Amino acid sequence: MGNQCEINCALLSEGRQSAIDFLFDFVEVSQGPHPGFAVLESRPQAGGNATLLVSVTGSDSVRLREVALVEASGSGEVNGTLESVGSGDFLVTMDRIPAGEFVVRLRGENSATTRASPDSFQRQSSTRLRASTVMVTAEAERDLEPGIPFSLLFTVTTNGTGGSFTIRATNDRGFKSSSPTNLKLVTGVSANGTVTLTAPANTASGTDVTLTIEAESPGATDTNYAVLRLSVVSPVVSVTANCSDDCSLSMWELYANLTDGNGTGIERVTLRQGNGTLNTSTVAGAGNWTVTLAAYSASCCSPEVELVAVDGAGNVGTCFRSIRVTVDTTVQPPVTNVTSVTSAISVTSVTSAITQNSITKTTAKVGTTASRGHILSVSSYLCFIMLVSVTVVLSR
Repeated sequence: MGNQCEINCALLSEGRQSAIDFLFDFVEVSQGPHPGFAVLESRPQAGGNATLLVSVTGSDSVRLREVALVEASGSGEVNGTLESVGSGDFLVTMDRIPAGEFVVRLRGENSATTRASPDSFQRQSSTRLRASTVMVTAEAERDLEPGIPFSLLFTVTTNGTGGSFTIRATNDRGFKSSSPTNLKLVTGVSANGTVTLTAPANTASGTDVTLTIEAESPGATDTNYAVLRLSVVSPVVSVTANCSDDCSLSMWELYANLTDGNGTGIERVTLRQGNGTLNTSTVAGAGNWTVTLAAYSASCCSPEVELVAVDGAGNVGTCFRSIRVTVDTTVQPPVTNVTSVTSAISVTSVTSAITQNSITKTTAKVGTTASRGHILSVSSYLCFIMLVSVTVVLSR
């Protein structure tokens, strides 16, 4: 469930066959030091403004002149403002969304031709879309723990007709869940509900689960949903490593496996914090994924490290680790934005050495943060699979 649509477009290029096609997503653009976007995994809001990410395929010589939302009734259309972001991708800003059903229409020119002048083309989505007067939002402020009930607060709002809205919460893992069957809404006023999700006690750490919360209006005339991708992570342990009174006599090491799955690939890994040595290499992982192996070593006088990884689309992910004496390594996990697709950076497992003279391996979690990339293009967010071993070694 989501807004990414692969379109079988009408070929209207002066009667000739053409390979030009397009894909589009409704996205939310973020500003700040790492501007980027997040794909909206819900229906757009009726009457509000919107931004589309349009990717034109089939030619490198396309000049896009117009993107419009055309009402299916033929009564009107909304033209967008275009901004090219490279590689055939365009951000299109719409000042409003039609209230009824609509299609997406593109018009442009293709100069990849032997003719004296470029070919004009028009493409139109074969799927009709409809905005929603219902909005569902939620945030997951922590990960699931195996066998422990996980409660998630969600909010439903409507700008349409109020009444008793049907609520459905489903997940792709078949985990046990409970939620209210309906919420009573008044126009313009939010109502809250709670979904409780429980992963079985034997669920492997690092398992992902997709939770969908759907709200349907009375009479099933309108519906919308929120999609959250959550991770199941075993409880974090407290690390009370002792690097000796003289930190210069001891070293510690960290090993991490990093991957963006089937994305664009990790281009570089650097240090944001830490005075140690970082080495990286790449290997082939499961599912044809490319895994970047990071090995970091430092003196115990430099007890903290933060790795920064950037993928081919400019998405940025970080991982922080500290071995400070008597410091509990329990950290707050990243917040999952329900309106974004893709997921925050996840960590499957960590192995930590607890003392200087013996290594005790435990499963835990490394704190991570995620920010969107500099380049506005279609790509998955970085997913770090961290297998981190912290080893304290006494120097002689």
